[in-house]
Amino acid sequence: MPIFQSATYEYSGELGYHDVRYLRTNNTPTQLALQAKLAALEAAEAALVTASGMAAISTTLLTLLSAGDHLLAQSCLYGGTHDLLTRDLPALGIRHDFIDADRPDSWRDRLTPNTRAVYVEAMTNPLLEVADLKAVAEFARAHNLISIIDNTFASPVNFRPIEAGFDLVVHSATKYLAGHSDIIAGAAAGSQKWMARVRQMVIYLGGSMDPGAAFLLIRGIKTMGVRLQQQCANAMAVAKFLEQHPKVAHVHYPGLKSHADHALAKKQMKGFGSMLAFDLKGGLPAARKFCDRIQLFLLAASLGGVESLVVLPIYSSHYKMSARELAAAGVTPGTVRVSVGLEDAHDLIADLQQALA
Repeated sequence: MPIFQSATYEYSGELGYHDVRYLRTNNTPTQLALQAKLAALEAAEAALVTASGMAAISTTLLTLLSAGDHLLAQSCLYGGTHDLLTRDLPALGIRHDFIDADRPDSWRDRLTPNTRAVYVEAMTNPLLEVADLKAVAEFARAHNLISIIDNTFASPVNFRPIEAGFDLVVHSATKYLAGHSDIIAGAAAGSQKWMARVRQMVIYLGGSMDPGAAFLLIRGIKTMGVRLQQQCANAMAVAKFLEQHPKVAHVHYPGLKSHADHALAKKQMKGFGSMLAFDLKGGLPAARKFCDRIQLFLLAASLGGVESLVVLPIYSSHYKMSARELAAAGVTPGTVRVSVGLEDAHDLIADLQQALA
């Protein structure tokens, strides 16, 4: 698929506004080809691409919710989504309540007459908690709510939410879908009805994807299956090593039997992903020393690329959260988040060993 690097196109008999090809309306050739691929990957009727993952998340929520509406959201969310819900949407008159994803019996108590939607993540950032996703989708249907899931950490390789009953899926396509840490991109998928509404909001807010980024995302998707297979295998090896290390207090990886959600993840996911986190016994001083000593792993934000990365959530994804909010999310000053890439697993473990020595 070539890059159609044009913002506007010559008219050829179109009569409606949405039929005219224009880059901001997400209907140029490179965008359309990519959106068709994403819809197929997620088993959805339609998909839409955006300029970033947060553009996909915020645009979707602003499409569905308005002043006076109420949202149920999983208690441990990506920091950017958490800030949007707690700091920005309330100013627009949109309220929320956090729910414990492990306690379906408690969700009904949070419902209000104005509850419109429920929002969860396939695997939470950074502790890799896994909710009973089928139960979430069933709860939403039973109470006439729109169900939304951030499928970034699982990817369509390991979980397909539409097939599990969800209405809408959002992604930071920067991560596993693209896979090479060279673009910022977002995506949403769902029914034709919902995607038409989200697309209209993207047109208003302007978070459209550039055709160059669309081309690179098409390229990245071609290798996603084989990338994820190797990354998941590497992550399992790294998690098993860390779990046995005397300086590590706890490893958060759903592929380990010690993880509280292991059985659930094994039941509903095709794979456990390549993200993990671990808590160092020495707290923040130990975590900072570890980050100073790491060599093969890169100390950098983001995730899901071919290279392995480490980062401290308190300085990155969760830096705006208060100490109370961090404690509620289970994130400690000594928590290290790891994105495992395609390097040789023995080399990755050797680097971790020397950094922890």
